[in-house]
Amino acid sequence: QVQLVESGGGLVQAGGSLRLSCEASGLTFRSYAMGWFRQAPGKEREFVAAISWSGGNINYADSVKGRFTISRDNAKNTVYLQMNSLKPEDTAVYYCAASLMGTGQRPTGYKYWGQGTQVTVSS
Repeated sequence: QVQLVESGGGLVQAGGSLRLSCEASGLTFRSYAMGWFRQAPGKEREFVAAISWSGGNINYADSVKGRFTISRDNAKNTVYLQMNSLKPEDTAVYYCAASLMGTGQRPTGYKYWGQGTQVTVSS
């Protein structure tokens, strides 16, 4: 059974940092691009970042470029999202997802999803 298990969310002050992790099981990890999405209360789910199986193709949303870094460790079946210079508008539930369709920004391109982890940034 495919599982994506996230960790690392929490409460942080504006300007602080968090590192999210997502460990995958039940799938051939290197066959998938991996992405991060987020959803704030009352808002639609939006793309954050994605990385190809080899790490050679990386895609960021404009709102996080220069502040967030996505990476993956295929030996550990894990994808990471390092979040620096956090802002209150980054507050959302963050989801990791697996795609066979590359590093696109549309949620419909991702086949498997994690349960979500809450990130709250206070001012």
